[in-house]
Formats: sequence, structure tokens, C-alpha cells
Amino acid sequence: MKTEEIILGNFSLKYPLELLTPLDQILFLDIETTGFLTSGSVVYLIGCAFYSEGNWIVRQWFAQTPDEEGELVKAFLSFASKYTYLVHYNGNTFDLPFLMHKAEKYGLPCNFEDMAGLDIYRRIAPYKNFLKLPDCKLKSVEQFLGTKREDTYSGGELIQVYREFTFSHDYNLYRTLLLHNSDDLKGMLEILPVLSYYDLFNSSIKARKVQANYYNDIHGVPRKELVLQLVFASPLPVPISFMGKGCHFKGESYEGILIVPIYEEELKYFYANYKDYYYLPTEDMALHKSISSFVERDYRQQATASNCYTRKLSSYLPQWKVLVEPFFKREYKSKDLFFELTDDIKKNRQLFSDYASHILNTMALQE
Repeated sequence: MKTEEIILGNFSLKYPLELLTPLDQILFLDIETTGFLTSGSVVYLIGCAFYSEGNWIVRQWFAQTPDEEGELVKAFLSFASKYTYLVHYNGNTFDLPFLMHKAEKYGLPCNFEDMAGLDIYRRIAPYKNFLKLPDCKLKSVEQFLGTKREDTYSGGELIQVYREFTFSHDYNLYRTLLLHNSDDLKGMLEILPVLSYYDLFNSSIKARKVQANYYNDIHGVPRKELVLQLVFASPLPVPISFMGKGCHFKGESYEGILIVPIYEEELKYFYANYKDYYYLPTEDMALHKSISSFVERDYRQQATASNCYTRKLSSYLPQWKVLVEPFFKREYKSKDLFFELTDDIKKNRQLFSDYASHILNTMALQE
């Protein structure tokens, strides 16, 4: 078994990872194996990155032959035991289960389940479409953020490279294998700012300014829209824009703009306790029986769930779950929900901050 160590001089994180836990308690992890299944596959390289005395350091354990796997796993687990926080890329699915299986095979203690963790892949995968990523591979995220790597191989391609190395012990093959792993670790450190997009959807957003704009569309039809100027908790490393659900979002650094259509029309509010109402066909509305019982029988009928409503002409904003009540619909079976843009709501800045988060999450997670 061979051990290598690289000091990443003058490297600093561009994301406040220390808000999660002290930097010297964090261990970045990436492994290389001869296959995806634990049975019949060998882990031949384990790499980690850690913070020590003001520097980020990459350490790698390499099995020169498959027979050294047990020694490799033991050395890494002993080193990792002093850390409390793991960071990895899709490690919850692959790296951690693989190493836990190997630890069990060799009768080694493994405390991954006792450690807090951050799987960068799982944090950003739900927002792949919002970020317009072709996929969520580490290299794709690196390209999105504009980071570069020397390595040109995939993990799958390196399986054959390792097999060739075990026969030839060619130094160039050895460096190729280590380079891929170290570039993955450096890549994880460098792409941490991508977590700011996760923060965009899961941390507080502040609506700094809210205003209504009027305009005519390309057909000359008058339109009205709500413009929210937003401030984010974390700066976005790459400017993004996205359209969905009739809304438009643009974000750059700490600021963004969200444009939402305002609907000026007559909508219906449906009463839940329809058995307590009569429907008045002539008026096309429902009234509580305490009042409508005085209406002649020919002009009233027992209300049903679909006609127990009152109509109101006003200005409305869309919502995709009940964020604001009362909520309105166009028809009973309609899935589109709205709330009235009242004078009180116009003054409620916190509500608009919550509303911005509601819209962004709906846009990002739409099918």
C-alpha cells in the first residue's frame, strides 16, 4: 500500500462551510473501485481532503494489488475516526455503503453512521432542471461553475487502467489513477458554491421591494405583473434565469428579480360546509341557510360542493399550495389556486418573502 499527500497551497473555500461545523472536523471523501457492486469488486484507492493548520490537504491510500484492500480500508478508517463530519458526492448511494461493506468484511470498526454528513449530489440533484444541467455528474457541475481539471478519465475507464497497473506497475498509470481521485476531491472543494442554489430554495429570501407593473402584450392586451426584488442569504456563483408556472426569475450574486402575473378577473371562493348553504341559481351564488332560508323555495336549492361558492371580481396572485387564505378558484375541480391581492397583503413584506420562496420551489420542482 502506498500513501500520498498533497498540500493545496493558497486554496480557500468560496462557501461558508464553517457554518455547518468547524473546518478541522470536516473530511471530504472519494473512493475508486474496480466495479459498482461490493461483491466481486475491490476498492483500490481512497482519497480524502481535510483542513489542517490553515491549509487544505489531500491524502490518498492506494492498493498496489487487490490483496492490499484490507490494509487500505483499515488505514483510512483509522484516520477518519477523529472526524465528525463527512462531505462527499453521491457518497450516500455508493462510497459509504461500499466502505461499510468492506469494513464488515475485514472486521473493522466503522463509525460513518455516527457522523453528520453532506452529500453535495443530493443537495443539488432536485434542482438540475432549474440550473439547466445536462446531468448531475461532478464534471458537469464543475463545467457549470467554470472550474477546470487535468484528469480526462471517468471512474469506469480507470478500472482497466488499474488492471494494467497491477501487472506493469507503470508509474505513469499510477499517477493517472491518483490524478483522477485528487481532481475529484479538489472538484468537491471548488464546487461548494453550488450549494448556494440549495440555499436559494431552503434558506430565507428577503423581498426588498415589491411593485406592480402594467403593460400591453404582443397582441395589445393589457397585462399586469408583480415584480419582487429579492436578496439571498448566499451569493449565486453563476447568474441564472428560469421560466415556469407563468413566472420568470433572474438571479445574480446576492440579488434577484421574480416576476409573477397578476390576474384581474372574477374568481370563486368555495365554502367547505356546503350542507349549511343554499345555492341561488338566479344569483349564481350560495348563501348560508340562516339567511337564504327566507328566499322562496323556487329560487333556491340545496348547495353541493361544486356550486357552494361566492364570486368576487378582484386582483389575484397564483399559489400552488395554500400559502394564503382565503384561496380562490376558477372552478371547483380546478387545481389552480389564487389569493386576493388586498391592501393589507400589499403591505406585508414578510408574506412576499415567503411567497417568493413558495414560487421558486414550485418552479424548480415542477415536473
